[in-house]
Amino acid sequence: MTWELGGTLLGLAALDSLNPATIVAIILILLGSRRHPIGEALGFVFGAFASVFLVGLAVYFGAEAAAESITGALTWLRRGAFGLAALVLFLSAARSLRTRRRSAIELPDWFTPTTAAGLGIIMTGADLPNAFPYFIAIERLLTADVSSTTAVLVLVAYGVVYCLPCLVLLAVGLNHGERVVTALRRLFEQFGTEATLPPSPKRALTLFVLGLMVLAIAFTI
Repeated sequence: MTWELGGTLLGLAALDSLNPATIVAIILILLGSRRHPIGEALGFVFGAFASVFLVGLAVYFGAEAAAESITGALTWLRRGAFGLAALVLFLSAARSLRTRRRSAIELPDWFTPTTAAGLGIIMTGADLPNAFPYFIAIERLLTADVSSTTAVLVLVAYGVVYCLPCLVLLAVGLNHGERVVTALRRLFEQFGTEATLPPSPKRALTLFVLGLMVLAIAFTI
């Protein structure tokens, strides 16, 4: 495990942590919880961490087993990781070119700390196929040929970094009163309410160019 690899993985985890779905979920809990906002928020964060860690374990050890049993598998795993990342970016670019309807995010009546953890697992797990930094990070681990123990510890650290923005948001929201709550309400109204999203050629072009760059990496490794 080198400093260069550690810095790369930290950067990927930090990029992956800027996930609007999980951040908006924490904002919604802070604004709309009627019983246990702290417990529900922590339950959601724990579920998100569990999903990132457990899926990472499954992908890492499954890919490692394939690499050991199939000649040249590691090369194709690397290409697959970057190819999947490029595909996600291309699909996101295509979606940005059409009008989209965003559904509102609301807390159900049965929301408790326990069900919040389950929701964190489901929401994060459903979003992981779009998290291209996640698969690139696992690919970096595989190509670095680190020990299994090191890989597990790295995946734990990745999950912690992934959850940091939610934990920071929770701490700030609980400690700084109405001013922060007002700011969070504005943020939620921007990203968490029902809305019709117009086409964005600028966003589409940015995602498309980024996808081409990632695809080029896939074909040159």
